[in-house]
Amino acid sequence: MRQQRLRADAPELTAALAAIRADLGADEAFPPEVEAEAARAAQRPLEGVDRTDVPFLTIDPAGSTDLDQALSIEADGDGHVVRYAIADVPAFVEPGGAVDAEARRRGQTLYAPDARVPLHPTVLSEDAASLLPNVERQALVWTFVLDAAGAVRDTSLERARIRSREQLSYPEAQVRVDAGDAHLGMLRTVGERRIVLEAAREGASLDAPDEEVVHDEHGWRIERRAPLPVEQWNAQISLMTGMEAARLQLAAGEGVLRTMPRPSTSAIGDFRRATEALGVPWAEGEHYGAFLRRLDRAEPTTVAILAAARRLFRGADYLVLDGRTPGADAVVQAAIGAPYAHTTAPLRRLVDRIVLAHCEAIANGRDVPSWAREAAQGVPEAMRSSGSRASQLERESLQAVAAWILSDRIGDELDALVVERRDDEAVVQLVDPPVEVRVVTAAEPATRIRVRVRAASVADGTIALDEA
Repeated sequence: MRQQRLRADAPELTAALAAIRADLGADEAFPPEVEAEAARAAQRPLEGVDRTDVPFLTIDPAGSTDLDQALSIEADGDGHVVRYAIADVPAFVEPGGAVDAEARRRGQTLYAPDARVPLHPTVLSEDAASLLPNVERQALVWTFVLDAAGAVRDTSLERARIRSREQLSYPEAQVRVDAGDAHLGMLRTVGERRIVLEAAREGASLDAPDEEVVHDEHGWRIERRAPLPVEQWNAQISLMTGMEAARLQLAAGEGVLRTMPRPSTSAIGDFRRATEALGVPWAEGEHYGAFLRRLDRAEPTTVAILAAARRLFRGADYLVLDGRTPGADAVVQAAIGAPYAHTTAPLRRLVDRIVLAHCEAIANGRDVPSWAREAAQGVPEAMRSSGSRASQLERESLQAVAAWILSDRIGDELDALVVERRDDEAVVQLVDPPVEVRVVTAAEPATRIRVRVRAASVADGTIALDEA
């Protein structure tokens, strides 16, 4: 991109991003009564057994302040003991109170390039309830005993007081692993073992690079970033926790699961034909998850294959357990290959607080609190609504930033990769900025073409391209 666009001062873009949030009703400010109740909750004394001797640490995106999880791993013969502390948000939110009502309205934290619209007031989400380093915090601590293959042999959950030793970003954690750090080396071992188990249960992941808007002293830009290995290993701990949370709730017949149907025969057939057309045949009898895992992410055809594979990962929803025994297909999260529940991000998602309350009671032989049982009924709609807002905010914000970048490049020719055909148009992935835009072209997926920027509007985030 041209250097004159790398400036921090961009009032037209700032206004466009603010308008997107306003149209979605994404207000950062909380009503006074919500802030007041949160401030009182932040002063409550800590409870739970003392686990401040456990060497927890956190691994998050750089600059994070709403820290939901802290991790500690120790060797146990050929296996490991994994302790995963989750922010004890249920202890800070009064059922039926002002914070609870506002969280049910918001559903989840919304992330914009220049702002964050939190689920809870920051006195809780970025301070009292956040698992910040070198301060004592209250958490719900999962303890998993794993065998030599990484499978869970025993699970417990307790309310505890912890003290995280340090806060690492993903790049910092990766450097430590590569340098031979013993503690984080065990994260690698457990993560890799869990990935093998995921493959065995026919789990699948797109594992596609993310487009991230970066705003710093150099200005605005969009970067395409592939996940680091440590992010994948860390994600396996979260997935393991969600699977155990689902197991507990299914055994009790109460709770909320995150589900995704298995792809239909027609969807799989369409995907198989797409891979053949792209010159990367998918072998008969091979699960689509195994096929996606073995793709070379550096190959241009992989971008097009991943775009085609999106259709296999549709229909995610939430299921409230009401005492009946649903069928196996009804409770599965197909991308994970097992029943699963959101339970590791209660500072940022409403459903996790409700699930944690269920699991803490079930794991310790108590009745699920009536407030949690009642709140579960409204979770699916709240999460669907907030999920739609989050997706729209991300999509429209990315388009606005891309339009701002390209508004200074009218007439310029850019490199692009065709990733998908849609009638007489194609979806192309620009190289710089790395965003997807539609263009009229006869080119087939995985083909590299040149496009010319005809127009770009920051106000409405539209970009018009012609094939060069």
